[in-house]
Amino acid sequence: MKRLYAGLSLLLLALACSAADVRWPQKPVHIIVPGGAGGVADVRARWVAARLQDEVGRPVVVENRSGAGGNIAMEAAARSAPDGYTLVIIHQGVMAVNPHLYANLPYDPLRDFTPLTRLGHGPLMLVVNTSLPVHSVQDLVELAKTRRLNYGSPGTGTPPHLAGEIFKRETGIDATHIPYRGGGQSAAALMAATVDFEIEGLTVVLPQVKAGRLRAIAITGTSRNAACPDVPTMREQGLPDFEYLAWVGVAVPAATPAPVVQAVHDAIARILDSPEARAWFGAAAADATPDTPEAFAAVIRADYDRLGKIIRAAGIKAD
Repeated sequence: MKRLYAGLSLLLLALACSAADVRWPQKPVHIIVPGGAGGVADVRARWVAARLQDEVGRPVVVENRSGAGGNIAMEAAARSAPDGYTLVIIHQGVMAVNPHLYANLPYDPLRDFTPLTRLGHGPLMLVVNTSLPVHSVQDLVELAKTRRLNYGSPGTGTPPHLAGEIFKRETGIDATHIPYRGGGQSAAALMAATVDFEIEGLTVVLPQVKAGRLRAIAITGTSRNAACPDVPTMREQGLPDFEYLAWVGVAVPAATPAPVVQAVHDAIARILDSPEARAWFGAAAADATPDTPEAFAAVIRADYDRLGKIIRAAGIKAD
């Protein structure tokens, strides 16, 4: 009987803990962004945070942590309490690129996090300063023959950096990489003509293109995009193998209980699975369709392997 009572007690305790888990959230939620204000990750984090706050009825606070290609933010997120109250924005740079760039990465992207869903995925855009006499990929290649160019990115190992290195390899040009602390800073540098070009997410640069502050040259997808149908692809401009689709997503620390993971995922999925989300992400040439945690984990693993091969072939090194 004592064993029976003990077993029942443990069962009741487990059920009570499980019930407590799914009452998420009971306090403010924090979202860590690995980068500065104005970048793709930051813009999407703040859009989702505002709607998540309405969805769950609790404050949702966005915290920008810049530096080291996102490693500082990822280390902080990995060490945070696995209780569903600290989320982290992730992208290809911090999950599939940095592990191949840094010898002593302070986190393991495949072990330290439980991915929830992508927050949009889509192509990047090659843009230049409007003062540059460039209107096509070929124009940029020809200009690179007359002087050394430089290009900006939100930081070493970010998708725009990797896309820039692939562009150099595919075109044969030589250009200096200038890393900044976030997409907002790199876009500002491009508008100030501090750098010559950048291959950045449409969320960051398309508004500047429409305002006439930057000139769009090419899209990195396999087909033209509805958000900017007049901009040709890299493939249309003589680079038949060029394709780069970037994603931004959200994750929690790996030890987060399964019921909490499901609760957080479902709340964000409801936001993404809405006409408002489809319109907002679509305007930035991104797909807002939510993933399951398992499907998103598979995407990360595939990019980890694929981009690792590209990095090694291109000889890309961390600054």
